[in-house]
Amino acid sequence: MKEIKFNFEDLIVYQRALDYVDFVYKICDSFPSSEKYILANQYLRAANSIPLNIAEGAGASDAQFNRYLQIALNSAKECVVCSTLAMRRDYISSNMDQNARQQLEEICKMITGLQKSLKKTNH
Repeated sequence: MKEIKFNFEDLIVYQRALDYVDFVYKICDSFPSSEKYILANQYLRAANSIPLNIAEGAGASDAQFNRYLQIALNSAKECVVCSTLAMRRDYISSNMDQNARQQLEEICKMITGLQKSLKKTNH
């Protein structure tokens, strides 16, 4: 059977965002049950929003894709806050927080680079 693949799946930023989602699921498993519907839920929604918006915007017009990339970027920033809150409450270690930040920094740089390349093609 032929493998079906969508173009956005080849984007490295999309792949990195999926890796980050996997990371967030693992760390949220260590949160206390009292946080299951509060911080863990928010963190997971923000993390999932990154690849979802990249996928949703890919293939649209450059302006629309840029808008979805901005939403993905905003969700990545939201993840920074969620990670900080988790560390401040001792749900994750400072090393895990730094790991999250490194992954998010890479994702944000890639999203910003993609946005810049979209703007260049429009000028």
